[in-house]
Amino acid sequence: MRASNGVSVAAMGFRLGVFVTAAVGFRPVVWAEEELSVELKGVGHKIVYETFQNDNWELLMCNADGSSPVNLTHTPEINELYPHASPDGTKISFVVDAGEGLAKSRSLYYMNIDGTGRTLVASNARQGCWKSDCSAIAYLKGEFERFSYTDYATKGIFIYDLKTGKHRQHPNQQIHHLYNLCWSPDGQWFLATVHAGMGFNHAILAIEADGMKVVNLGIPGCRPDISPDGKKVAWGPSDWALRVGNLDFSGPTPKVTDARDILTSENPVKIYHIDWSPDGKYVTYSHGPAVKRLGLIPEIVGAEAEGWNICVADPSQTNRCMEITTDGRCNKEPDWVFLEKKE
Repeated sequence: MRASNGVSVAAMGFRLGVFVTAAVGFRPVVWAEEELSVELKGVGHKIVYETFQNDNWELLMCNADGSSPVNLTHTPEINELYPHASPDGTKISFVVDAGEGLAKSRSLYYMNIDGTGRTLVASNARQGCWKSDCSAIAYLKGEFERFSYTDYATKGIFIYDLKTGKHRQHPNQQIHHLYNLCWSPDGQWFLATVHAGMGFNHAILAIEADGMKVVNLGIPGCRPDISPDGKKVAWGPSDWALRVGNLDFSGPTPKVTDARDILTSENPVKIYHIDWSPDGKYVTYSHGPAVKRLGLIPEIVGAEAEGWNICVADPSQTNRCMEITTDGRCNKEPDWVFLEKKE
């Protein structure tokens, strides 16, 4: 739903809520659509995200400022979700939800950046992430054979080699109840959220990629994303903030220091799914109302989230951000797509 000035009703509600809370002492959001829009027109990288179009989940890719969106999937009978672009910008991994009721399933695929060459990686699998050299995809297996929307209903990390098509399990076979897996650029560590598993209530963990070491990073919240240079991490410490900190792998155990909020919101508008741009200059994320549908919280993969949109922000400042989608069609899980500059 759009207002007469072209701004989404969801965005208007967000700004109104921020204005009201600012009057009683909260920091207001510094919306910067006009100047950020000009900046982002010069950014060569794109953004891919999931969206609910005509009662079906599709993957769309757009320019950094939200212009020229293109549907990559066009599959009215199946649902594509959770896109993650390979670091070289040539491929996208994603999950497919297919079937209904007891026959419903979630599987992991990858395809070329233009939507061709769809390839099954694994059935009953989710939350894929790429190795920095694009040779492999790490993923989480479903905890049960029966489909579940629960994001932490997972058991084990597995690695799929694109060249050989072979799978191997992480050496630590006690890994379970992870979600939002990401891989450090040097290939040595995974970061993920754990919930009610591995002796933790809720934590963000660093997991040795080829060993048994598991480290609680001691930061609150969930859904970490490592910057392309491996020196920073972004995550959500709560439903109402997105935070960045310095990520240090040089010591005996990884650690996060100098954490600060780069984005804040107020109930009922949640902010989630942060992702670094390939040059580390921007982040993209999702925001929208905290309204459950069929008992599902809106930030979960596959949960409808009416009123949610994609935004881009400048992580060097606080709340310098803009919406790049405005239709509120459950736009979530954005991921940057690297594109080489043309000479």
